Amino acid sequence: MGGSYPAVNVYYSTGIMLLSSIPMVLAVRAARRDNLETVKIMVSIATILGVAFLAGQLMAFDQMVGLKEFFTGGNVSHSFIYVLAGAHGLHVVSGVIVLLILLGSVFRYKVHSRNMAPIEMCAMYWHFLGGLWLYLFVFLILNR
Repeated sequence: MGGSYPAVNVYYSTGIMLLSSIPMVLAVRAARRDNLETVKIMVSIATILGVAFLAGQLMAFDQMVGLKEFFTGGNVSHSFIYVLAGAHGLHVVSGVIVLLILLGSVFRYKVHSRNMAPIEMCAMYWHFLGGLWLYLFVFLILNR
């Protein structure tokens, strides 16, 4: 991506981000059935996958620095990679925070079949982040 962006970490991160939507779908379904134990497990898995995505992105940035591909410097495409992936990373951090808040609500029995709004909004945001990352990933690959 954009020169010699560490593709392996980015492919793994992309897979992790896309996979993280599955537990969110399962969590929403479980909440509709008032199966709160499953909701707790699925939201926890999505949160862990979100943190794993962020770790993969940090490793990719570290590899870019190791390759002497800095935010500022001769190649503008490297700056775009840092800005786009970094901005998305900040949104994923906010998503992980929202997942943790949701998890707290589930443990306090505030998310259930009669109160689906918190989990549905959280799932929608999380799916949006996954879709946005997929778009950025394809954009960066096509615009090397």
